[in-house]
Amino acid sequence: MPIANVQGVCLYYDVIGQSGPWIAFMPGGRKAGHEIKSLAEKIANAGYRVLLHDRRNCGASDVAIEGDQPEYEIWADDLYKLLKQLDALPAIIGGSSSGSRVALVLALKHPELIRALLLMRVTGGSFACTLLAEDYYGQFIRIAEQGGMAAICETDHFAACIAARPVNRERLMSMDVARFIAVMQNWSRYFINGVDQPVLGASEDQLRSFHIPTFIVPGNDKIHPRDVGEKLHQLLPCSEVSIVIDEQFDVDSVPSEDWVAQYDTLTERFINFIARNV
Repeated sequence: MPIANVQGVCLYYDVIGQSGPWIAFMPGGRKAGHEIKSLAEKIANAGYRVLLHDRRNCGASDVAIEGDQPEYEIWADDLYKLLKQLDALPAIIGGSSSGSRVALVLALKHPELIRALLLMRVTGGSFACTLLAEDYYGQFIRIAEQGGMAAICETDHFAACIAARPVNRERLMSMDVARFIAVMQNWSRYFINGVDQPVLGASEDQLRSFHIPTFIVPGNDKIHPRDVGEKLHQLLPCSEVSIVIDEQFDVDSVPSEDWVAQYDTLTERFINFIARNV
């Protein structure tokens, strides 16, 4: 994949499709862009160019534990600048879970440049915010406190980042451990403070003032509760909601394979929504 220098950070990206309107789509969690390549290919086959990228601190992009904003806002700023570099604006933006959070934040910052949103498995509520604060940040804070940056390099997530981009080991080892912990603690606070937001990353007032066509596919587990997606639909004036998996599961997060099996359905509904609203 090509590499772009965005805000001093190297980001790996890929463009699926040769022509047509631009769609940037992001996976959930800290997954690399290629994790949803099969979905991107289905969308591209309908006449679109789909941008996939590895967000900073994910996949084969640079690790950069820095910045005072929430990490998802930094990701949104990175994507905006990457789209500008590619002359891909205005664009349709979408994603699943953390990807949908980044898409929504980007649209709140630059509404004039977003043609539509495609949001899957929206995150919100006390359980999700508390659990994700631990998964994304809390565990790494404790590991750094106990074993320093060498121990961070051995964790599953950062070891994978190093394997995908070996320079990330040097980037991590050169960090002051106290600074690493402070940034992680700050990022964690944004999640903890988001427990009362209708969706993580946006207030009710922000959402009610939102006028971008938005297609919402609620999730079906404890991190992505169906009622969070439905509540988002109630708050967004120009939104539609579509239930793709009706059954709700009492688990933190359903296996990704459950959603991969729905890619044909998702593609059909995404394309239909875009045709009617963009």
